[in-house]
Amino acid sequence: MSELIAYFSRGHQNYVNGLIKNLDIGNTEVVAGIIQKLTGAEMFKIEPLKEYSKDYNECIAQAQADQRRNARPELKKYPESLDIYDTVYIGFPNYWSTMPMAVFTFLEHFDFTGKAIFPFCTHEGSGMGNSEKDIKRLCPKAKVKIGLAIRGGDVAGSETDIKKWLCL
Repeated sequence: MSELIAYFSRGHQNYVNGLIKNLDIGNTEVVAGIIQKLTGAEMFKIEPLKEYSKDYNECIAQAQADQRRNARPELKKYPESLDIYDTVYIGFPNYWSTMPMAVFTFLEHFDFTGKAIFPFCTHEGSGMGNSEKDIKRLCPKAKVKIGLAIRGGDVAGSETDIKKWLCL
């Protein structure tokens, strides 16, 4: 069996260490890349069909509106199947104490029965929030492991923490 890293991440304007910064690559994608380097897992980027704005304030308003109405945004694509994976790393930025709604769409699309799910998130002070509980609710027959929360401003130096989380 093999491993998959499925992640939602956005570049452009992001809130990092108290400032709005323009990022070429989103923080969660940086962490996903480190996990890929350490594990050799395949990568899949979760992308909503209708992307959020590049402007930070507009993006958070759109994302919060999605969360308020419990939306399930349509995704651009999905992996053909998850059958070959026994371990799935699920990555996302923490949006108001949980995952972006596109990650909910992804998780509800597949049957995770018997799979190990390792959640990881980037944040600016809110840690994992309720995301582990939400994943357990969405994937009740999966083995949801303890998540890893990394401050967005610290992703570049996070390899040691990721190795510990992966037990490498």
